[in-house]
Amino acid sequence: MSEIFDVIVCGAGPAGATAALMCARAGMKTLLLERRTLPRYKTCGGGMPVTIRGIVDGLTADAFVESTVTHLRHTWNFRSAHLAPLNQEGDDSTSLWMVQRSIFDNALTQMAAAAGAEVRDTCPIRLVEEDGNFLVRVTTQNGDIFSARHIIGADGATGIVAKIAQLRPVRTHAIALEAEIPFDWKGGHETLRPHVAHLEYAVRQGYGWVFPKEHHLSIGAGMFGRRTADGKGDASKEELSRWITGYLKTLKIPADVSKIEYHGHPLPIWNGREPLQTWNGRVMLVGDAAGLVNPLFGDGISYACRSGKLAAQTLLDGKSAEWSEIAAGEFAPDHDAALKIAQFFYLMPRLCYTLGVKHPRGTHLAGRLLNGTLRYEEVLDRLPWKKQMTAAVVTWK
Repeated sequence: MSEIFDVIVCGAGPAGATAALMCARAGMKTLLLERRTLPRYKTCGGGMPVTIRGIVDGLTADAFVESTVTHLRHTWNFRSAHLAPLNQEGDDSTSLWMVQRSIFDNALTQMAAAAGAEVRDTCPIRLVEEDGNFLVRVTTQNGDIFSARHIIGADGATGIVAKIAQLRPVRTHAIALEAEIPFDWKGGHETLRPHVAHLEYAVRQGYGWVFPKEHHLSIGAGMFGRRTADGKGDASKEELSRWITGYLKTLKIPADVSKIEYHGHPLPIWNGREPLQTWNGRVMLVGDAAGLVNPLFGDGISYACRSGKLAAQTLLDGKSAEWSEIAAGEFAPDHDAALKIAQFFYLMPRLCYTLGVKHPRGTHLAGRLLNGTLRYEEVLDRLPWKKQMTAAVVTWK
């Protein structure tokens, strides 16, 4: 008989690695499976609130943080620039950490291994099935078979665990494209600074960005129009790439456009409350696999870590069969409100840029939303045009 684990976590991203770390720390016999060789590359802007250090105890920033962003520079069609601080004086809690996902994810995975989790990479999942005796069996494409009392699916936006378990059959994906451009900070630059992130809002139903890293710039653009799991939609690589090259030209960043390597990836945008576990709670979904990406900003790393930690606690409490309700209670109120704001924002971006983004307190409020000290529900309730937003959202759908 194969070795039996308390929990098998499928996917070594932020959600899976955090779940494995918390389960192992609690004394659960934990197996973390990753389909690719670790450390593995992951397309992602790599921005996260510094408050993530309060979600995962023991994170050492020096091990993975490449820059700390304290200011945002906003533009509309690369003009009408507005530079503003994220933090208020004496408080750095709304700063953003910039990371490379290969390094950050591996740091979390190593923490899980140090806590006692068994980590196996190059193990793509082929099958997840009931194994009798209240167990679930995982079969990899390599022919390895593992059994556990619970499976946590943390294998991303297109993960196979959700498909096999027949969870989230209809998914809403936004699309993003990015490129990593080498950059030497020692050379100096008129506009670029290692503590400043750039955001461009004239992108159709989305935004563009320049995130500073230690030796390169992460330049990308995303469109948050509604898409389905079959990939149908009107976002295109050509359209998004124009914003990336537009940034290169506008900011006078030295790069050979013909040699740019673009990386596209789906963003599993929040689609409302839906089942995130099988009827018996043996299989649970977290992170991107659970569709927890914020529909306004498109950020998902902090939500991934939060859901991984919460899923581990749910297992310890013996409430895995209630995971859908527990996750909804944690994420639905704010994500539902963020979705309403996003639908209005991306329907009337120029108005929102002028009245909201360039508002004297706009950047700081955005930072508070990202770090969780301000709830999207509060913002939604305060907006003077809330009734007009509701009508606009109906039209946008």
